Amino acid sequence: MRIADYIRLSWDQLKRRKVVTGLCAIGISIGCASIVVAMSVGESAQVFAEKQLNSFLKMDEITVTPNKGVSDPSAQNASKGDNSEAEERGQITEQKLEVIRNIPHVKAVAAFQQLGYMQMETADERKSGLEIIGTDLNTLTDFGHEFMQGAASDLTGTVILNYGATLGLVDEETMDKLIKQLNENPYDDALMQQYRNLSRTPSSLYQRQIRLIPFGGEDGKRPQASSPLRVSGVLKKPAGSTDDMVMYDKKAYVSLETAELLQQELKIEGDSVPKRGTYNSLIVKVDDQKNVEHVEKQIKKLVLNTSTNLHQIDRLKEQFAIVRTIALGIGLFVLFIASISIVVAMTMSTYQRRRQIGIMKVLGANLKQIRNMFIIEAALLGLVGGLVGIMLSYWIVWAINGAAAGAMSDGSGDPIIFISSNFIPIGIAFAIMTGVISGLYPAISASRTDALTAIKRD
Repeated sequence: MRIADYIRLSWDQLKRRKVVTGLCAIGISIGCASIVVAMSVGESAQVFAEKQLNSFLKMDEITVTPNKGVSDPSAQNASKGDNSEAEERGQITEQKLEVIRNIPHVKAVAAFQQLGYMQMETADERKSGLEIIGTDLNTLTDFGHEFMQGAASDLTGTVILNYGATLGLVDEETMDKLIKQLNENPYDDALMQQYRNLSRTPSSLYQRQIRLIPFGGEDGKRPQASSPLRVSGVLKKPAGSTDDMVMYDKKAYVSLETAELLQQELKIEGDSVPKRGTYNSLIVKVDDQKNVEHVEKQIKKLVLNTSTNLHQIDRLKEQFAIVRTIALGIGLFVLFIASISIVVAMTMSTYQRRRQIGIMKVLGANLKQIRNMFIIEAALLGLVGGLVGIMLSYWIVWAINGAAAGAMSDGSGDPIIFISSNFIPIGIAFAIMTGVISGLYPAISASRTDALTAIKRD
């Protein structure tokens, strides 16, 4: 018999026994859908977690810092000149910055100069603490920042605030009064909610002037404030972030020229302040996460230190490998339960078809042909169940995404679970394999049926 003959005979038997075929197909479809949905949940959770990590930790960025040199214990007679020369080689200079810009796969490079934390004071004497960073303001958009108001300015004496820096600007008297009340009644929910609301209240600072004041001071005196800086732009709140998340992330970006003027004006000194023509850190944006390691190796050749967050991805993959294994195990268990029902149903079918098997043997069908017919019938049953299971898994995922979209407050509407195209053949393969394995015993039992006895009994 040819394969086409086996398939035609098996398909005819499945159509005749609609109830048995339907029950077995339902069992296989549930098991197949369980496997596909389980794998999809694990894969979707990993992709979502990687997106969140890339959003907050920037997996496609490399942080570059000066290489101050590693002291050699054996070099006890090394002179100070040698040490200073090693430090010079490890500094981030303008020449090295240009070399890094020309490395393949480098999308953008920005020099960052940390000026530390200072107090921002508005014209109406509202204050807030924030981090001051000197950089090339025109590169902010290259690193994923978007402007809510204004734009980068090349003029000295301008500043760009992130969204968090506009939150929680309250006059000092009101805030001191509220903090005093909280200290007296630390478990008062109404006071705590009032504090949260004040900390999340945005202020309109665009095109307004601010001053920067270093924290501390000698003999309790107020430190010297900077010259007025004009807010030339305000950045958007990062996508997927809430006010509770960004109200503690307060940053102000100034140009490198403005940063140098602030250093002189506020007398900012220390190891964190680099020499003229050098920088204390760089951020390198790579065009694709898979090219980060290659670019990092090229940067290290310039005698510079680098750091990335790629190790977080490796740890994440290890954790979600366990989750996917557990989810796949649950799906296989459901499929195993479904295979038991197939064995029972096909064994009953074999008992009911003894006369047909006996006639086939009398007409010359051998044991192998009868066995193959039952195995192909079981494989077709698995295929039908697998196709139904794939459709069922899409309905389940659609329902989950619909329920999640209604519960999520951000209104993004993005699906949280997706079915990868690689999972479809895997699900169908498991369904067919389950059908074939479940049909082995009935096939062997059918092939051993005595022809004359079967005909006489029926």
